[in-house]
Amino acid sequence: MPSIEQLSCFISAAECGSFSAAARRLGKAQSAVSTAILNLEIDTDVELFDRTNRNPKLTDAGKALLVTAKTVLLSHHEFKAQAASLGENNETSICIAIEQNVAVPPLLPVLQDFSQTFPYIRLELLDSGSGDVAELIRSGHADIGLMIEQEDYPQGFSFQGIGHSRVIPVAHTDFPLAGRANLTHADLRQHRQLLGRSLDPDNKAYERYTVSPQVWLSESPFVILEMLCAQLGWAFLHEAVVREKLASGELVMLDLIYQQADLLQGIDLVWTEHRALGKAGQWLLAQLQQHTEIGVDVVESA
Repeated sequence: MPSIEQLSCFISAAECGSFSAAARRLGKAQSAVSTAILNLEIDTDVELFDRTNRNPKLTDAGKALLVTAKTVLLSHHEFKAQAASLGENNETSICIAIEQNVAVPPLLPVLQDFSQTFPYIRLELLDSGSGDVAELIRSGHADIGLMIEQEDYPQGFSFQGIGHSRVIPVAHTDFPLAGRANLTHADLRQHRQLLGRSLDPDNKAYERYTVSPQVWLSESPFVILEMLCAQLGWAFLHEAVVREKLASGELVMLDLIYQQADLLQGIDLVWTEHRALGKAGQWLLAQLQQHTEIGVDVVESA
């Protein structure tokens, strides 16, 4: 099997146009470069250079193998870089669970910096339903989470508020409640309410927002969004979910007479003390802790 040294000499000679120039680039004697290339030709049983002229010229076979040689050498360098990265107490991968109600765009600069700082660490992002982020971290399926705040976290959890998300009462523009001013509880109760809930049957947080006796439940806010567009009911949804539909005019913000029309919920960064993060995970956590204005955009009422 060709050695890395042989491939390096082959590539340098092809790029430099001569064995002597390749030797200068590599800091080797010309005889060492010539011998390495000759041994490579013997090992592969392929003539890589035409030596009939003063300067060796790549044969057709040499041109074809040059592309593969560069790929192999690049993979070798990447392997060494990744091994060095892992040798610095870095994890091989990090998993972040992001609740679907949390806006992702404000996080992208952090992820871009992460990709530059830790290019060989695999990053996995889980798109989690309402209230499911904490369970993913507790069970070890995620290392770090971003979620709408909850009153209690499992023992051993750490959390930090890093922003707010606005909860908006919305309906389709042609829904009976749309366009009416000063809607009351009594008005809302006459129509089906679409509610988001956790996959955990014991999580009853959705009851806090229940107004109507007619209720449909979904784990995904985006399923609720589609049902809203089909005029199957009205809902309280987070701004990150409804922003585009409001901007397009397909959905409208309902005009409620009471304060819940403009409710802010905190966004928490969560992790567990039961599992130590490596260098990359600690870096990512520290960067996210510096973000304190995630999801604070304001949507004007219709």
